[in-house]
Amino acid sequence: MTQADDRILETLSDSSLILSPRVLAVNTDYSRHYLSTRLGKLRDAELVDRIDEGLYQITDRGRAYLAGELDAEELEE
Repeated sequence: MTQADDRILETLSDSSLILSPRVLAVNTDYSRHYLSTRLGKLRDAELVDRIDEGLYQITDRGRAYLAGELDAEELEE
């Protein structure tokens, strides 16, 4: 997990919206390309769902991670 991953999850959680990498880039100061890569990793870890092409929302598992109920080491297993 990276600092960007935390920012992505926090932004998705705080907004309660389905967002694109472009919108996330504007709100997190990371490039859209980098966020697209990170969103793929977060999707693999089941922390975000891809709702449609280029649209993502946080999962319950993602919220559990933000709440400290899920350790980053558990995500790598």
